[in-house]
Amino acid sequence: MGVGATNVEARVAASLGQLVRVAPEFQAAADVPFGGVLFALPAVLALGLIDTSAAFLRLPAGYYGLDSVLLLLVFMALARLSSIESLRFYAPGEWGKLLGLDRAPEVRTLREKVRLLADEGKPEPWGAALCERWMQSAPDEASILYIDGHVRIYHGAQTQLPRHYVARQRLCLRATTDYWVNAMDGQPFFVVNQTIDPGLIKVIEQEILPRLRQAVPGQPSEAWLAAEPRLHRFTLVFDREGYSPDLLQRMKQQRVACLTYHKFPGPDWPLEEFGTHRVELASGEVVQMQLAERGSCLRNQLWVREIRKLTQRGHQTAILATDYRSNLVPVAVAMFARWSQENYFKYAREHYGLDRLVDYRTELIPDPTQVVNPAYRQLDGKVRSGNGKLHRRLAEFGAFNLSQPIEPENVEPFMQKKAALQEEIEALQAEVKTLKDQRKATQHHIAVKDLPDDERFRRLSTHGPSTSSIRLRCSPIEPRAPWPTSCANTSLTRQKPARCYEPSTQQKPIFYPTTMNARSPFACITCRNDVLTLRFRSCVTN
Repeated sequence: MGVGATNVEARVAASLGQLVRVAPEFQAAADVPFGGVLFALPAVLALGLIDTSAAFLRLPAGYYGLDSVLLLLVFMALARLSSIESLRFYAPGEWGKLLGLDRAPEVRTLREKVRLLADEGKPEPWGAALCERWMQSAPDEASILYIDGHVRIYHGAQTQLPRHYVARQRLCLRATTDYWVNAMDGQPFFVVNQTIDPGLIKVIEQEILPRLRQAVPGQPSEAWLAAEPRLHRFTLVFDREGYSPDLLQRMKQQRVACLTYHKFPGPDWPLEEFGTHRVELASGEVVQMQLAERGSCLRNQLWVREIRKLTQRGHQTAILATDYRSNLVPVAVAMFARWSQENYFKYAREHYGLDRLVDYRTELIPDPTQVVNPAYRQLDGKVRSGNGKLHRRLAEFGAFNLSQPIEPENVEPFMQKKAALQEEIEALQAEVKTLKDQRKATQHHIAVKDLPDDERFRRLSTHGPSTSSIRLRCSPIEPRAPWPTSCANTSLTRQKPARCYEPSTQQKPIFYPTTMNARSPFACITCRNDVLTLRFRSCVTN
């Protein structure tokens, strides 16, 4: 039955099909590694990770029930176990004590359970239900939503994904793009995966906005919107990738406010327009900001608010806002809090395996999906190469002058070289014109099914509550769990927060007990009268 398997009767009954699942029952135990993860149990229950799962996820009858499997994945994430395979390096009996069982499942058993959840359950509706529950529990946080894309690099050989530009590496690599929707404090609500990235603007309008229209709580009624022309449903915040006057116009028509950076701010404003404002950031820190505001008319005749922040170095950061009701300061706070989303990406990559594969399976891409025609891309590359050669020859032709005395023996070779260069330029011009005509006659986008056989590819699996998705749904637990701050029987390490990119936008520090690490102290677990008590042997504070 395996190491640590002491509940023989239940295991035999499960093997004979006479047991649906084993109910967790915590027993008194001493020196349990990673015992601090049990502090997160109230937050796990409060976030609905367990009670909402029964309606969407299914497991066949067996020893390990759905709640035990989900709790194990949650605790593994909080303990910073990067993958299911890493569980094989820890004592299964000790992990069983954290689950209220005799032992944790083997790696192959846990992998099979996760696969069954992915194939037989409804993980996507489960994620939508969790998102709606989180928004309902924090309607103020759901009123301002942050949208940004994260490029997840793929180094495998299962499929030849399209190349994406990875800003943090400044390279074009095979990858897939995830568009995240986060709250002001950086905690995620949901994510939209795009193997073929159509761009932030299309993803907002086609994927994210319809979902938010249904999920965001506290939206004003149609009668209220009709009575208040400047009232909006909620606010979307995104970076310069989403800058588009036409998008702002369409969002305004749907009564959705937008905040973004001005892509073409123009000349600096006079310093006399800036005033000092006392600003309380999302983290609670109070700072002084130099702010100014004007009305700005975009190229499509849309009037928006333009707010600028003057930094200590004299740089002016321009913000565009279609929120016509809020004060100057809250708009500035909401825009600069966007860096909390970047901090979340950095923190999730380091601690929650944000870039890890969901699994090793691949899926077919839906037929209506449009991709760039490989023939068009090849012709476009030739046109760009030909234009580069042509421009270099034109520059060489313009700089080619006779520097010697005007004598027949000097003029004749000069004219010959000039004529040869002219012929080369004319040949290049004719070649570029032919390539442009061919490119114009070639279809720019085609359906995935129309790709040549050697160009076809499959997308990475996005189906199923894998360990990766479970870890990311556990990220809101850390700031909500009742971690002890000072107690003789507890141990706490204060981790430095991810360094912010702007000194005025500090994110809340993230705390987690040292019991999350391999060097953690051991916990003693006692359960009496349905009260679970944790005690630690040592006390270390930083």
